[in-house]
Amino acid sequence: MSAAQPSQDVLLEASDLHAHYGQSHVLQGVALRIARGEAVGLLGRNGMGKTTFIRTLLGQVRASGGRVRVAGRDMTGQPTERIARLGIGYVPEGRGVFPNLSVRENLVMAARPGTRGQRDWTLERVLKTFPRLAERLDHGGGQLSGGEQQMMAIGRALMTNPELMILDEATEGLAPLVVAEIWRVIGLIRASGIASLVVDRDFRKVLTHTDRCVVLEKGRVVLEGPSAALAKDEAALHRYLGV
Repeated sequence: MSAAQPSQDVLLEASDLHAHYGQSHVLQGVALRIARGEAVGLLGRNGMGKTTFIRTLLGQVRASGGRVRVAGRDMTGQPTERIARLGIGYVPEGRGVFPNLSVRENLVMAARPGTRGQRDWTLERVLKTFPRLAERLDHGGGQLSGGEQQMMAIGRALMTNPELMILDEATEGLAPLVVAEIWRVIGLIRASGIASLVVDRDFRKVLTHTDRCVVLEKGRVVLEGPSAALAKDEAALHRYLGV
């Protein structure tokens, strides 16, 4: 996205973002913008700062420098729940389901209208999108398979009717058929006009399902550009992603 893009179209913006774990300087001046309706991929080898970056955006890790703005508001250092209320749905690495609540309860507890009052994602629509959940509504979250738990985590985030979905390793450890189902839904999310920030080890799939990608190495942005162009840059992919 060019610097000339109107600010009202920028849904989320990180500027010169820094974060530390103790003495370890994990994020070193990361900048990223996501426009309304835009799908952005966040790529990099393991340990390069992708999850830390997401957690810093969401206030789960304290930023030691820089700014995070959501819908034009400076939300740096704000509590996670306040940031989420500005229209961010989060599917964390590890899913974060409530094992003692039923599938229905896991989904309904998150339901709320979006920031514009929209109620596009209802329980009925989530169950239509994930028919396997409809068959297990009264099962406990802990009784589901890993793939079903991931479907529930995505469905729960969608029921907040977000402007932006952040998906951190949504297909990790899942069977191939389930992985295909998750990517199908990521495609539906993109087609519906919800913006997304996608982290996944399958960088080819990320490039296919996004408009633009950013590559991190040792906490810095080392490469960014349109996904279609990056997909053809085999030299850069090999250098930064080890393929």
